[in-house]
Amino acid sequence: MRSKFLPICLIFTLLATVACSTQAAAEPTDVPSEAATAAPVEERTLTVMAAASLTESFTELGLIFESQHEGVTVAFNFAGSQALAEQLAQGADVDVFASASNKYMTAAIDAGRVTADASSVFAYNRLVVIYPKDNPGGIAELKDLAKEGLKVDLADASVPVGQYALDFLDKASADANFGSQFKEDVLNNVVSYEENVKAVVTKISLGEADAGIVYVTDITADAAELVGTLEIPDELNTIATYPIAPIADSKNADLAQAFVAFVLSSEGQAILAKYNFVSVLSN
Repeated sequence: MRSKFLPICLIFTLLATVACSTQAAAEPTDVPSEAATAAPVEERTLTVMAAASLTESFTELGLIFESQHEGVTVAFNFAGSQALAEQLAQGADVDVFASASNKYMTAAIDAGRVTADASSVFAYNRLVVIYPKDNPGGIAELKDLAKEGLKVDLADASVPVGQYALDFLDKASADANFGSQFKEDVLNNVVSYEENVKAVVTKISLGEADAGIVYVTDITADAAELVGTLEIPDELNTIATYPIAPIADSKNADLAQAFVAFVLSSEGQAILAKYNFVSVLSN
């Protein structure tokens, strides 16, 4: 007689099949992974035009800004402020402009590239005389810049630091300690006028001239190994003013505003102070 009961082994097989089917039905088959649902990061480039004297400090600021804004690359164009202002007037595609002089920020405003009330002063700088480390011109005091036969290298007068150097010579010539001929005698010693302040530092570092006038911020750790310095007293010095502004027609207006805000922040100001700029927060 055939048994009315299923074999034990068949019962276990049926139970296992039902369990597997139930588990499979309970598990969703098309659950997207977190990576698949995350929105892709938008890659953007923020272009910043900045005075040559800002090369080291702004390079560091740019790296920090990139680390704080995923997908953002900061591209710099460092040159003399006058050259940058000219590029802006010609329609250069840029997001932020940082100048070493109010003169060229005004030029950018006049050209319609910067809104009049968008500019902010973010740092100050001052002049210093430099000479090759071995001091071939025997420079011991400022009066020595007028020594006959000395080779002096300056930035062109169209460059902010070049005009500031001329202002120093005017002040010194009005000082009885230097004499009215001082400016003329120094200018007679000029062997070259450069397009930006970094070119002056390079020529003095290479010994191609006996002395030059640059910003104190240009005496980087590398430059300090190659040049000596001679201070210019406050009464003869010129305090350079550095303004910054987002470009009015920037394609990255939000990032431009964020970068300007970062430069003006306590963190940004601390970076500038590290490179010997005078912070606006200290005034």
